[in-house]
Formats: sequence, C-alpha cells, structure tokens
Amino acid sequence: MVHLFVSISRFTLIIMFAIYTYDCFAALKRKTSEKRQNRIYHRQNGILYLMLLNANAVLFAVTMDFRILVLLGAEMVFFAVTLAIYRHFYRNASRSLVNNMCMLLAIGFIILTRLNFEQAVRQFIIAAAAVVITCFIPVLVAKLKVFNKLAWLYALVGLAGLAVVAVAGSTDYGAKLNLNLGPVSIQPSEFIKIIFVFFCSAMLVKSTEFAHVVKTTIIAALHVLILVISRDLGGALIFLITYLAILYVATRQPGYLVLGLGSGAVASVAAYFLFSHVRTRVIAWENPLSVIDNEGYQISQSLFAIGTGGWFGSGLYQGMPQKIPVVTKDFVFAAISEEMGGFFALCLIFVCISCLLMFFNIAMQMKDLFYKLVALGLATLYGTQVFLTLGGVTKFIPSTGVTLPLVSYGGSSLLASMILFAIIQGLYVLHVNEGELYEDNKKKQKRFN
Repeated sequence: MVHLFVSISRFTLIIMFAIYTYDCFAALKRKTSEKRQNRIYHRQNGILYLMLLNANAVLFAVTMDFRILVLLGAEMVFFAVTLAIYRHFYRNASRSLVNNMCMLLAIGFIILTRLNFEQAVRQFIIAAAAVVITCFIPVLVAKLKVFNKLAWLYALVGLAGLAVVAVAGSTDYGAKLNLNLGPVSIQPSEFIKIIFVFFCSAMLVKSTEFAHVVKTTIIAALHVLILVISRDLGGALIFLITYLAILYVATRQPGYLVLGLGSGAVASVAAYFLFSHVRTRVIAWENPLSVIDNEGYQISQSLFAIGTGGWFGSGLYQGMPQKIPVVTKDFVFAAISEEMGGFFALCLIFVCISCLLMFFNIAMQMKDLFYKLVALGLATLYGTQVFLTLGGVTKFIPSTGVTLPLVSYGGSSLLASMILFAIIQGLYVLHVNEGELYEDNKKKQKRFN
C-alpha cells in the first residue's frame, strides 16, 4: 500500500508543480487582468500547501517518523505567515516573487527532510529567522535614499570580509570559504556578493569616465583576487560576471565586456595550472567514468542518479541519492532529479528562470540608474549562481562548488538568497510607488487645468 502511494505521488507532485510553473509565466503576461492574476496567485498558494502535504505524507508513510508531521505543521505556519507579511504589509510587493521564493524553499525543505532530517530542521530554523530579518528590507530599500552614497563603505566591508576569510577561514573541499565563530560557521562571501553589487552600482552611477572606471575595476579586481587566493573560484567567477554586466550597462562600451571576458578566460587557464583541486574538477568533468574511483566519483554518481530517475522519478525514498557526496549542498539538484523526476527538475529550472525574468524586468523598469544597476547586478548574480550549480551537476561545465539558491542546505546561502529577494521586492515596491505618485500628480494637474 505504501509503495502504491509513493508511486502515485510521483505523478501528483509533477502535475501540481507543472501547473504552478505554467502559472509563473502566465502571471508575467502584461495583458493578464488583475482579477486573473489574483486567481493565479491564490492557485499557486494552494499548490504550495498541497505539495507540502503530499510530499510529507509520503515521507511519513515510508518512515513512520512523527517528527516529520511536527516539522510539516511548522512549515505550513511559516509559509502562511510569510505570505501574509507580504500580502498585508507590502501592498505593492510582487506576489509572484513571494510565491516563487516560498516554492523554492518548500522544495528545499522536502528534499532535505528526505536526505537528512536534522539538516532540514536547521534549514527551517534559519529560514524562519531570515524572514524576521528580511521583512524590514523592502521598506528600507523603498524609503532610504543613501544607498548610492556609500560606495567606499561597501568596498571596505567587502574587501575586509574576504581578507579575513583568506587569512583565518577554514578550508572546505580545497577552498577557504567559512569562518568558524564558536559553534556557528558562516560564509561571508555569500553576503559580500550583495554588498559588491551595491559597490559597483554606486561607483559607476557617479561617473563612467575612463579614469573612474579604472579605479572601480581595480577595487572590483581586488575582490576577485582575494577569492582566487582563498581558492573560491566559483565565487570569483560570480563576482567577475556580475561586475562585467553592471559595467557594460553603465558604460555601454562593449570593449570593456570583451576585455573582461578575455581576462577571465586567461585567469581560468592560469587557475588550472596553479590549483590542484581545479585540475581535479576538470579531469572529473572531461571523463568522470575514467576516474570514477577518485576524482570522478561525485559527478558520476550525480549522472547515475539523474539517469536512474528518468522523467518521472523513482519516488521519495526509492532512490539512492545518499551515494552522492555533498548531496544536500552542491548536488541537491541530482537528488531532486532522481527521486522526483526529470519533469519535476525541469519545472524547477523554469521557476528559477521566471525569477530571473522578473529580476531583469524590474531592472528595466527602474527609472533611477543606481537602482537599475543594483537590480541588474542582483539578477546577474542569481542567474550565474543557478547556471553554475545546474551546469556542474549535469556535467555541462566543471563543478564549481556553488549552491542552488533557496534549495540547497546552508545557512549563509539561504539568508543571503532571502536578502537578495527582499532587496528586489524593495525595488519593485519603489517602482510601483513611483508610478502611483506619478498618476496622482497627473490627476492633480488635470484638476487645476
């Protein structure tokens, strides 16, 4: 009976997630009426709860662990409160973005509960704390007008934070990533990514003269250099691509983009010869089966998992994702693909794409150049991180050790991702408020005329 329930749930979860994914793009259409959009948002909320109930019912049926039901209850309350905060306190917030954030969190909770219950509990606690911390960010972004005046403070905080990790950080899988503060371990680069976007935007909105661009580029390059010294090459690549995107949009000079990409290519070749763990990942990427006992074990197991799951998945607890090293972090997408199916994994990718499209759409609509560059930088940061994660798991590119935002296990990554979404929400609220103010002024002018 349990096996039948697990088998049926493979299809119900895929169907529900497919409907949710379709609604993500339906809500983006400009011609969609407000009434229909509200119906879409309510349907997405219902699907979120139904997917949580369905997946956790399977997890409980297989394990008979009553802690799963307790965690499920807490998660239901968590999502209800999170959705209520944005619905009632931020009238002009993007409900699509809130729904997507909650859905990605829910998928992370589900797969972590299946893989490691203790990590799932820790992830939930961090998410709950993150909502409390980030719920004030949209109003701060929308109201405060000082963010474009703190460029040198951003640079100081960013460089100092990365330097401390390079000197005193703990080494994890060949790279210095974390600072251990007693029982707590944090990854400062996750937060400095966001600060870096504000630094680049604040500097380039002042001037795009060649001398000023050189000055900004030197400081940006120092961020990347410290990450390279720390052997966090995935992070260095994210910083580089983000800076080039902001630089190109601010200056409209394709020469800067070409020069930056060329420098990045040369640096990648140099990294191959300088760092042994980079060579290991490249060897594993080229032909993982030839070194399956050593360097290629992780990516080989990832590919086996994705292939074994097929389009419909093996079902929760019916696969063997635990064979993949670091499966709850860098390779969580492989576990999702194996047990929840290729169709489910594709829907997950499309939800991430819909988030990215919303980020870029908000960037294009912002009238203030500083906020436009911030939104663009955050969009590039998010998109690059998703691409590096999925590319590494599927052997499209060598593994970079980058996590999937909101889904992978990791406190720093989760909090930073929720901060990123909250900032984008603040920019969206600011844009809508400006539009309403403009309409009010037009009405007043008509009265006087």
